[in-house]
Amino acid sequence: MRRIVIDKDSRGTIAIYWTITAVIALLAAILIKSAWILVPILVILAAFAFFVFWFHRVPDRDIPEGDDSLVTSVADGKVVVIERVYEGEYFKGDCIQVSVYMDFFDVHTNFWPVTGEISYYKYHPGKYLLAFLPKSSEKNEHSSTAIRNSRGEVFFKQIAGTFARRIVCYSEEGMSVERGHQCGIIKFGSRIDIFLPLDSEILVKEGDFTKARITPIARLK
Repeated sequence: MRRIVIDKDSRGTIAIYWTITAVIALLAAILIKSAWILVPILVILAAFAFFVFWFHRVPDRDIPEGDDSLVTSVADGKVVVIERVYEGEYFKGDCIQVSVYMDFFDVHTNFWPVTGEISYYKYHPGKYLLAFLPKSSEKNEHSSTAIRNSRGEVFFKQIAGTFARRIVCYSEEGMSVERGHQCGIIKFGSRIDIFLPLDSEILVKEGDFTKARITPIARLK
């Protein structure tokens, strides 16, 4: 049986939500005398506390074998965009964009899509538009990371959504990373945009559901 691991940067968040939930439960127990009202409230609060704990887990999954060409999903979620676009921050040219949208119930822990060296990183403060809107890629709070290896480069963005107010990213320029290992977490509702060279072989289609660290997204040529 695989053990449940909680994201190290989320323990404080969990503690805050659990404390608030406990205070509300205590006040409810003091103020509400009817068991028919109190019990459902306590059940809902307990379910919420468990959800907060479960939401911040780091999934224990086997990383598929592959060389430097294999690109795997950064996050759990639904593929909502596959298109040729102009990427102006890093590539400064046309590339293929693959976007994965995470809803409220998806695992929000993120993982390096390829093995290589981080060639670029930048954090961008911003707005909190709905993450599935096209404008969210540029206007929302997000972090940008590029990874270079022997087969090319992959550039991806961790984008905050309406309910996500904090992005954790481990990127540092010059750091060596391994595909499938944790690169950070986005808290509560968000999206990942992955930008690939035009000659990449795309292995997913719009509407597919991906699993972080195990679903192949593309192969670099």
